[in-house]
Amino acid sequence: MAQNFKNHTRWSTPYHFFALPFIIASIWISVDLFIENTDVLHGLMVCAFISIGFAAAFARYFALKVQDRAARADERLRYFILSGKMLPKQLKMGQILALRFASDEELLDLVDRVIFDKLSAKEIKQAIVDWRPDHYRI
Repeated sequence: MAQNFKNHTRWSTPYHFFALPFIIASIWISVDLFIENTDVLHGLMVCAFISIGFAAAFARYFALKVQDRAARADERLRYFILSGKMLPKQLKMGQILALRFASDEELLDLVDRVIFDKLSAKEIKQAIVDWRPDHYRI
């Protein structure tokens, strides 16, 4: 299936549809049990599930940051190869990540437009005519 603006969002089924709901439900149930039985064991259960929730959230956050850095490096190199110049420093990370979907043919003009019109990441993605898929970032 060809990737485009409407279907480019990626979901990790084990993380988004199993692990997260399980962790949230576990926190909810442990808090409910703690309210009914305010003893040390139930308090520790609440702390444990909240800690697991934080660990899962931070693991996801750190992985996304690494992916962001790799994508930024890719886009800086691609822009340099196409233009012979460094990627403009005014671009924010979200804009750079959105530009990765632009084809080589439209990247240079789109970067100029992003800087001039101050386009948001969503506006950049909507402006792309020839979509370049990214099947790796989750």
